[in-house]
Amino acid sequence: MLNLLVIEDNPRLQIALISGLEDTGEVHVVGSATTGEAALDYCLTHELPHVILMDVALASDMNGIQSAVVIRKNFPRLPVVFYSIQDDDDYYRAFRRSRILTHYAYVRKSNYLLPSMILPLLQDAVAGRSFVDPAIALRVQEVEHRDANAPMNLLEPQEQMVARLLAQGLTNEQIAAIVGFRDKRRISRTNGQIYAAWGLIENATDEKIARTRATIMVHTGKMIRWDTDGKAFEIDERGQWSAWQL
Repeated sequence: MLNLLVIEDNPRLQIALISGLEDTGEVHVVGSATTGEAALDYCLTHELPHVILMDVALASDMNGIQSAVVIRKNFPRLPVVFYSIQDDDDYYRAFRRSRILTHYAYVRKSNYLLPSMILPLLQDAVAGRSFVDPAIALRVQEVEHRDANAPMNLLEPQEQMVARLLAQGLTNEQIAAIVGFRDKRRISRTNGQIYAAWGLIENATDEKIARTRATIMVHTGKMIRWDTDGKAFEIDERGQWSAWQL
């Protein structure tokens, strides 16, 4: 018997899911929630379920993917089965950034919300096997390939503004004044978020180097990678990393 936590913000669908899954005789729903915050609170205050069934699009500050990331920081490898009818690029970016690579399934709601089809996915997740709907996998790849040459797509709107100002050669104090921050340290933190999103943290321990490389990426509009020797690479037409030329 699988102990299941259901996270779904549509009350009618939540009731239907719980009833249908328990009717299989293989699932016991130990709890339910409508937000990611409530899901985390449940995991922190109750005995952990064997697996979580998580809607991706939640009417809360955190979507389902973000919620799973926070939960698994506290409970690594807790199995999660995602489902969604959404086809938004940002969800696929969030899924890719989450790096949830084990104990999950990710499927389209319209195809897989019959209890008889959900049950084997729950069982597989608990057993450590992963499944990604081929249509989902294809969309993740499409978004990843498109983002490979569009670094701004990986940033939040405020980060995009800061990146453009940074690329104009402005100081943190000048950027803070334009953006409306009283404390320039907030710009330093935003810079760090930009460097992390663009993969500049791993190979540029010097902030000045990361800043210079970020400036280059803003002006070229390309995702560029630097190796430990300082050699630069970009995605070519075949989708492979090749030497970057000015």
